[in-house]
Amino acid sequence: MRIVLVGPPGAGKGTQAAYLAQNLSIPHIATGDLFRANISQGTDLGKQARAYMDAGQLVPDEVTIGMAKDRMAQSDAVGGFLLDGFPRNVGQAEALDVMLKDEGVKLDAVLDLEVPEDEVVKRIAGRRVCRNNSAHVFHLTYNPPKTEGVCDACGGELYQRDDDSEETVRTRLEVYHTQAEPIIDYYRAQGLVVTISALGKVADVTARAMEALKTSDEG
Repeated sequence: MRIVLVGPPGAGKGTQAAYLAQNLSIPHIATGDLFRANISQGTDLGKQARAYMDAGQLVPDEVTIGMAKDRMAQSDAVGGFLLDGFPRNVGQAEALDVMLKDEGVKLDAVLDLEVPEDEVVKRIAGRRVCRNNSAHVFHLTYNPPKTEGVCDACGGELYQRDDDSEETVRTRLEVYHTQAEPIIDYYRAQGLVVTISALGKVADVTARAMEALKTSDEG
């Protein structure tokens, strides 16, 4: 299957992408990974991206599209893929359609993970990170530390990152809706959007997604 995954910050896209890719035996292609791989390998596209990033500028669509095209051409992606973070705008979506058409294939579904805004804020704003080790992450509701403000693993101070404040999260949500809604509308017009609730246990959301994708594929 060839799938595009969309959803707001805090929807669990990264977690679901990993499980879905494993269950479907297709590679998970994330934009961040593409950038890191191309930059670390010193590819021409990676050098172009780094130049823009070092200058504090946005990487142009053509560079991102080029990275995605190269990755989708690799042998493990011939039978399908799960795109996470690409396309980011309608222009990239149109470019993806052209790429796939040139290969004689098409997208099977655009999986939209739906989470109420207040739940997103609760998920992200409740996170607390250890100052000694950023890998030690807790949540005030879902995974609270034994002692308030203290890391269970090393005794370090737990703090809320600036990016995790409620005000910042709500701003990120506004940006997401502004950017994502035109893409979702674009794919909805093609009958590709499958929306599921991303509430509940991780395994339940994965099962829900798999069933929705199966139904979509059969349709």
